[in-house]
Amino acid sequence: MRYAEDKRLLQELVDNWAIFSDSGNWARFAECWHDDGFMCATWFQAPSADFIAARRKGFDNGVSIIHFHGGFTADVNESRAVTQTKMIISQRAKVDDVLVDVVCTGRFYDFHEQRAGRWGMVRRQPIYEKDRMDAVDPDARLRLDPDLLQQFPEGYRHLAYLQSKIGYKVAKGGLPALKGPEIDKLYADGAAWLAGAATPGRPNLIM
Repeated sequence: MRYAEDKRLLQELVDNWAIFSDSGNWARFAECWHDDGFMCATWFQAPSADFIAARRKGFDNGVSIIHFHGGFTADVNESRAVTQTKMIISQRAKVDDVLVDVVCTGRFYDFHEQRAGRWGMVRRQPIYEKDRMDAVDPDARLRLDPDLLQQFPEGYRHLAYLQSKIGYKVAKGGLPALKGPEIDKLYADGAAWLAGAATPGRPNLIM
């Protein structure tokens, strides 16, 4: 019975993260995290407080990043949990004066802890499985720089291309994909967290 309630609360927490982040509800967004939470994404790797500030600044400046959630699963061990959520990250911006949408499909792999009766995130790690870029206007002619595109891993190649074009410094490696040593390390970090590790671990990024 407790597992079912914990799973319900964890799914609500994960869904709240997307809804409050994308709608600009920063006070409620902050409630999704514990104070020592850490976010690791293509364009940002830092404590959750800094991530919230960066998301808010981007939101206020018109940066369009939207999240969609699908299937959800949770592994719970007492006050520790690891969840996985199927997700889509959608970002809209101009690439060389052509307005484009990038859609990246993958999973959110999240580390949680229950403290003083409240579940909160201590690490959020996206897993990047595949992505694509499309011009919003189907008649627009989009030409990508193949040398820049090839600098980034296949799982988030087009997302990284767009983000680098609008001024973000994007990781060129070390983030988990569907297969490979990075995802193996992430799964090992998750197992260690459930077993009582002192920290939820971090990826070894290539910048």
